[in-house]
Amino acid sequence: MTTTLSEGANTAATRQPRLVALVVAVAFFMQMLDGTIITTSLPQMALSFGVEPVAMSVGITIYMLSMAVFIPLSGWLGDRYGSRNVFITAIGIFTIASLACGLSDNLWQFVGARAVQGIGSALMTPVGRMIVLRNAEKSELVSAIALITWPALFAPVIGPVLGSFITTWFSWHWNFFINIPLGVIGILLMLKFVPDYRDASATKFDRKGFALSAAGLALLLSSLESFAHGMREPYIASVMLVAGGTLSVLAARHLLGTRYPLLDLSVFGIRTFALATATAGTAGRVSINSAPFLLPLLFQVGFGFSAIKTGTFILVYFAGNLGMKVVTTPLLRRFGFRSILCFNGLIASLSLAACSLLSATTPEFATFGLLLVAGLSRSMQFTALNTLTFADINAGLRSSASTLSSMLQQMSMLLGVALSAFVLNLSQVVHGNLTTSLTDFRTAFFIMGFIGVVSALRFLRLESNAGAEVSGHVLKV
Repeated sequence: MTTTLSEGANTAATRQPRLVALVVAVAFFMQMLDGTIITTSLPQMALSFGVEPVAMSVGITIYMLSMAVFIPLSGWLGDRYGSRNVFITAIGIFTIASLACGLSDNLWQFVGARAVQGIGSALMTPVGRMIVLRNAEKSELVSAIALITWPALFAPVIGPVLGSFITTWFSWHWNFFINIPLGVIGILLMLKFVPDYRDASATKFDRKGFALSAAGLALLLSSLESFAHGMREPYIASVMLVAGGTLSVLAARHLLGTRYPLLDLSVFGIRTFALATATAGTAGRVSINSAPFLLPLLFQVGFGFSAIKTGTFILVYFAGNLGMKVVTTPLLRRFGFRSILCFNGLIASLSLAACSLLSATTPEFATFGLLLVAGLSRSMQFTALNTLTFADINAGLRSSASTLSSMLQQMSMLLGVALSAFVLNLSQVVHGNLTTSLTDFRTAFFIMGFIGVVSALRFLRLESNAGAEVSGHVLKV
């Protein structure tokens, strides 16, 4: 694969990897803020459209499905038409669709706009990572990845609060209109600071690979979404799960057997990528991603706390996410990926399992302390995983690695919620409870924490110097 810098590109940007990563992070922040900010305004939107609040879930589902269909296409588009061009196009699509969401007069107009928004989002994340990878030397990768990880940690902190404020004092429409200035700023920053790379030897489009991988991913994510939200006909979700798994197997067989695959699966032969993304990494993400789902339910349903008190506890958890950023790079340099992913992963998992010991009478300072530790370790684990994922990826595999990583991370997010919901429901049945009890929450926290512990111990299989070129870790003789 030959990667070239297009004419007229700002070559100075190639010497500013942190600046490029920060520009990409601005767009990621807009994308992730949108996903958290609208949750608080769904009842008002339902009232405006004249539908029941539960009907608004279709807007979230169609967004997810649209993302699932187009994520596999992102890497090829970035190589063929230039990563900067595709990323700018993705921002433009997302911004225009946000305007259409805000101007919607009925549910189906909103659903159509959300589908288009999902297309922009699907192209944004993998291509954004490609841009960062191409502009950072390996020694600069930790700080660059940390910058594009912070939107995922910061957006959940301010999203619900900002959404509530905008909906209360203005209207729900402005939850979408706020994306317009963010999108314009993102496009201008991309044009000024980010060079445009493209693959001079980009292959022809693999239509069959796209159809199989897109359909398989869409069905898998839809089934997980259905399980997570307690679908009344679980057999439908089960059929979608089996069909999605079958299509995914067929997609893998095709991609391994064709001359010019849409996604190069040989990337899974790289040990660090496979561990950080497909096996131990996915299990760890599933465990950690269960916390934002379980914690609010524990505090409100299990303990009977008010929404405001619950929000205070959740804020501490996400504040811990942000607090770890300043020490991530020096800790990785000092201890290396294997030690951090193993021991920090154990801290993240055990702190999650320890939430099973909380009760309504637990002193607040103790709960705050536990949530802070859980948030700090969550942040460290995600940054370390995201960085190790690309530690040994060469230029020819960047687009496939970025796309596959995005696909698996999307699945792990939904699987964390779906598995947590399944454990809660199963525990409720086993204990013969009519409603979810505190015992059910304790079972769920313990099991999800145990999954994380197993994942963390798997990283002991890494070599002690794994990713050393990226982390800067030097082994003592």
